[in-house]
Amino acid sequence: MSFTLGPSILFVPADRPDRYAKALERADAIIIDLEDAVASVDKAEARKALIANPMDPARTIVRINPAGTQDHDSDLEALEQTDYRTVMLSKAESVADFDALTELEVIALCETARGVLAATTLAALDCVVALMWGAEDLVASLGGSSSREDDGPYRGVALHARSSVLLAAGAYSKAVIDAVHLDIADTDGLAAEARDAAALGFTATACIHPSQVAVVRESYAPTVEQIASARALLAAAESQPGVFSFEGRMVDGPILRHAECVVARAGLREG
Repeated sequence: MSFTLGPSILFVPADRPDRYAKALERADAIIIDLEDAVASVDKAEARKALIANPMDPARTIVRINPAGTQDHDSDLEALEQTDYRTVMLSKAESVADFDALTELEVIALCETARGVLAATTLAALDCVVALMWGAEDLVASLGGSSSREDDGPYRGVALHARSSVLLAAGAYSKAVIDAVHLDIADTDGLAAEARDAAALGFTATACIHPSQVAVVRESYAPTVEQIASARALLAAAESQPGVFSFEGRMVDGPILRHAECVVARAGLREG
């Protein structure tokens, strides 16, 4: 199993089927959300909408409610009536949470203190194809009230969680999705976070509004200058085995792998 969706993944409420196709037209993939985006009283109707309005299963993720809840069981029953086989498990916290999901491709959403601490264990599961972290539920699980400083950047504990989930995914060669940026108007802040995510190795960034999709795509794409520099470096390496100097910098194995990652993402700009 592998996860290749990205870099822009757009959430859409499951009880708004009128938005499904529009969202999928804009983003690389969509997350049809049966959890937080749908009020409790509307979840049954949301499941009916999920079944009645099929989208491309190769580009659709279904966010299901946490394990151990009646809504979770109902979500799985609804999924059996669809072709969707990629799900995002809300508030994933333990191996036992995945007992009913072994035949699916699962994105483990680590958005509580227990979930973040268990990220490495969850990343090791065969059915887990990717991890994602969430700031707001995490802070709520700690009894806090804000994941960000007044001027915008994440507080330390949120950054720690982000790094922990990224490292857990990397340890098991799983994809990893960065958290949503709630301030829709703050395109500069979103762009900065998405550029940072791409530089660190995140596979994608989740979006909550269609206007964020283009910002994320642009931010994940390396610049023309970065692509040219990476290709020149790799070309130079073909005739210079071992450690060498290039444009005043020492180059060894890890630096070459950095350049290979830039070239791999070049299609985001050149396509």
